[in-house]
Amino acid sequence: MDISTGDTAWMLASSALVLLMTPGLAFFYGGMVRTKSVLNMMMMSMATVGIVSIIWVIYGFELAFGVDGKSAWYGAIKISDLGNQVGAVANNGGEYPIPLLVFAAFQLMFAIITPALISGAIADRAKFVPWTIFVAIWTTVVYLPVAHWVFAFGNKVGDVVTGAGYLAAKGVQDFAGGTAVHINAGAAGLALAIVLGKRVGWRKESMRPHSLPLVMLGAGLLWFGWFGFNAGSALGANGIAGLAFLNTQVAAAAALIGWIFVEKVRNGHATTLGAASGAVAGLVAITPACAFVAPWAAVVIGFLAGVICSVAVGMKYLFNFDDSLDVVGVHLVGGIWGSLSIGLFGSSAVNSIGLDGLFFGGGAALLGKQALAVAMVAGYSFFATLIIGLAIEKTIGFRVTKESELEGVDFNEHAESAYEMSGSTRGGSLI
Repeated sequence: MDISTGDTAWMLASSALVLLMTPGLAFFYGGMVRTKSVLNMMMMSMATVGIVSIIWVIYGFELAFGVDGKSAWYGAIKISDLGNQVGAVANNGGEYPIPLLVFAAFQLMFAIITPALISGAIADRAKFVPWTIFVAIWTTVVYLPVAHWVFAFGNKVGDVVTGAGYLAAKGVQDFAGGTAVHINAGAAGLALAIVLGKRVGWRKESMRPHSLPLVMLGAGLLWFGWFGFNAGSALGANGIAGLAFLNTQVAAAAALIGWIFVEKVRNGHATTLGAASGAVAGLVAITPACAFVAPWAAVVIGFLAGVICSVAVGMKYLFNFDDSLDVVGVHLVGGIWGSLSIGLFGSSAVNSIGLDGLFFGGGAALLGKQALAVAMVAGYSFFATLIIGLAIEKTIGFRVTKESELEGVDFNEHAESAYEMSGSTRGGSLI
């Protein structure tokens, strides 16, 4: 198959857009924490870029997408030979007119942002070095196998397909990562929040975002990068990419309105934090469905995501767990809703490779497949993360001391402070 320069150019641009999402996440999360934790929060995202990139080119791509292995649960267990694939085209359930190396680079960006999302659940209280160890282990043990289950459609030669992931082979639909990225990260965030426990002063002290402009900047970068995340998953500059692009925009917009509507009714005020969080919730929800539903359905999915996730973030107080930056309420709940919504709004008329959902005469079969994927990914991620987190906490320690937490994670973990004010003496002097 000949390489399409147009498709390749779009995929290179999409890969860069998805990478931009991780610095965008650093701004988004960094603005949401207190001044004494800003740099640590940003470093947790940026360190993930370094760790996961190295893992990916050594063995990560093979473990997620390698076809030498015969298991539906993981790819090939071997050192990568990407250096010998310069002339190869991407083959994932069929050949695509883009280089294999471009496909590998695109998928790397997904692998980077997924563990970075988890960090928001444990903001203000995690040691930096144990976090880096966690990222390496979690990526290997959780993300890469789950990515294989969902994203690996196998290597197709003639009519023979080998190496397909378990959920992909079952016909589960997840266009850009509602399960492998968002449910995966959200369930892991819940597990780590339980392992590390509540922040000192939780529910007794004000822990408001220190910089809402940073939050809005981060949300804008995430929104911008998400077009590569979703539309890039078409693996070409084509009509499906256009559908995913449009659905991404309208779902995020509708979710923003849904979230601030709930705020206005509940609290009497629509907030900038609500607008930013609503947009992200809509982006999360439309991620798995963006190529399988009509734009009007994307509006419905997005608006309901804004409403549902706005209500869900308050549930942490009911269940008494400290998910610092609402990873569970936005990514786990939003990912679940988005994944299940395909079983309701999916339409083969929109996309010939899609299936009809419940509202389009397809019955409950697709909804059942989507529910299976939700349960499998959430369950595996939660319990595997619980084990990894507890192992780190019981050996080298995952949580900072009470004194370090009160003084500031930035100063104690990085010997730096984000803001220097007249009269301040230490990194934790600003609350």
